[in-house]
Amino acid sequence: MAKIKVSGCIVTYNEQETIAACIQSLLTQTKSVDFQLYISDNCSQDATLDLIREQFPEVTILQNPVNGGFGYGHNQVLDLLESDYHVVINPDVYLKEDTIGDLIAYLEEHETVGMATPKVLNMDGSEQFLPKRPPSIRYVILSKFKPFRKHRQFYTREVDQLDTSTEIEFCSGCFFAIRTELFRKIGGFDRRYYMYFEDADISRTVLNEGYRIVFRPETAIYHEWHRANTRSVKGILRFLTSMVKYFHKWGWKWN
Repeated sequence: MAKIKVSGCIVTYNEQETIAACIQSLLTQTKSVDFQLYISDNCSQDATLDLIREQFPEVTILQNPVNGGFGYGHNQVLDLLESDYHVVINPDVYLKEDTIGDLIAYLEEHETVGMATPKVLNMDGSEQFLPKRPPSIRYVILSKFKPFRKHRQFYTREVDQLDTSTEIEFCSGCFFAIRTELFRKIGGFDRRYYMYFEDADISRTVLNEGYRIVFRPETAIYHEWHRANTRSVKGILRFLTSMVKYFHKWGWKWN
C-alpha cells in the first residue's frame, strides 16, 4: 500500500545553530508517510545552506532572491507541491515522535478538518499555549499591560486545559498540517504580512472556506521559542504593522 504523500517547508534565515537538529528529527520521525522536505531560504548570510547541502542532500533547497518574510518564504513552494498534505514548520522545532503521521491520519479520518496542529512544548517539557482565540484589541493590546495579564490566559486558552482534540480558531504558524489542495486554493499566506499575524490570518481564511481547524494535544513537538524579535524597535514596529493590517482586514474588535 502506497504511503500518503506529505510535503513540509521550513523558511530559514541564518539558522545554522538549529537547522540540522530540526531536519534530522523530521526525517527520522516521518517514516509512516512519503515525506518531501523543502527549505525556503530568505538570503541567509551564515552557513545554513552549506550545512544542509552537506548533511541532507535529499532536502530540496529554494534560494529566494529577497528576504520577503515568513509567509513569502512559505509561499515559494506552492507551485512545486505534489503532496496530499503540507506541513508548515519552524526551523527551531524538533520531533520526538511521529507527530506528522498522527496529524495526517487525523486529517484523513476527518474530511471537514482543513488544518491540524499538535501540542507545542518548550525544551524542558512545559507547554507553550498556542491554540489561541482570534486576535482582538483586548487580547493583543490590553493583555500586554501588567494589570491585565489575565486576558493573556484567556487569549492562549491556558485556562481551558485542552486535553483532547478540540476545534480552534487560531492555528499557530510554528507547526501545522494543512490539506495541500486547500493551501494552494487560498494562495498560501497573505503576502501583506512580513512577520506576525500571518498565522491568525490564514486560520481565518481556512475557516471562511468552510473547513474546521483542530488542536491535537494527543501528540506533541518541541519548540525552542525565542522572542528576541519583539524586544527590538524593528521587531515591535513589524508587530504593530502586522497587527494594523490584520485588524484592518478582519475588523477592529474589542473581544
